Formats: sequence, C-alpha cells, structure tokens
Amino acid sequence: MQSTIRSIQEKDDAEIGQLIKTVLAEFKANKPGTAYFDESTNHLSTLFKDPKSAYWVIEEEGKIIGGGGIYPTLGLPEDTCELVKLYLYPAARGKGFGKDLINKCLEKARELGYQNIYLESMPELNQAVSLYEKLGFENQCSPLGNSGHFGCDIWMVKKL
Repeated sequence: MQSTIRSIQEKDDAEIGQLIKTVLAEFKANKPGTAYFDESTNHLSTLFKDPKSAYWVIEEEGKIIGGGGIYPTLGLPEDTCELVKLYLYPAARGKGFGKDLINKCLEKARELGYQNIYLESMPELNQAVSLYEKLGFENQCSPLGNSGHFGCDIWMVKKL
C-alpha cells in the first residue's frame, strides 16, 4: 500500500479532527484539558497557517490515517516549539509512520531555527511515550508554555 505524507489542507479538517478524537477516546484520554476538547482540533488547517508551524497528514488510499506537527505554543521559550497533535489510527501503528512524522517535525523545527522541541502527553498514551523516549526526548518535571492541556502530566523535551 502506498502512503503519502503531505501538508494539511482545509479539506482535511473534519477527517483529522475525527481521527484525533477517536484515538483519544480509544485510550480513554478524552478528558478535559486534552486535544479532545481543544476547539482548534476541528480546524487545524487554520491554526497551522502560522509561519513558525507545520502540520502533516498521512494518507493511504485517499484516507487520512495519521497526522502530526509542530507549533510555537504560547509561553514557550523563543527557541522551542511543541510537537502537537500526533495521532495514528490503530491500523497505521507499528509501521514506522509515527517515527516518520516525528522525524519530519524535527527536520522542519531545525529548518525554522528552533533549538528544542517540547511535547505533552499522558500515561494513557504509553506507546507514544515509549517512541518519544527512543527518539531522544527526555522527561521534564513541569510543563512549559501555555498549551491549556492541564490533562497532560508527561512533559518531554529534545534538543535539536
């Protein structure tokens, strides 16, 4: 099967929003203070028009099976962006797509001049947390920036 990673477009908003909510519900992480209740989840293409951000979707046979991006979250140090809204449907997991998306995000973050990449997660998403650790993200004691995701209690940073 041929998969494609491409930049998000407005026509993707409903499909990627549904993917994010479905995955959070799957892991019983559809709680306040997460992307599940984030208004921006329903219109990501608008959010990622910021020139210091980027978001990609993975398509297979014309259907979106995953996505992820980087964003200059409010309150982060100037040299730091956040790895955001990285989600894959179950059938897309374990095939290297998550790693491909993260690597694309790391590459774009370096290109945009960032020196660190930050992320927030939760124990329910332990598969993702394991991948982050393998890719060199290190645990932090407290959150950075003002993401509004008070439902997350795992914070990690990677130096670029």
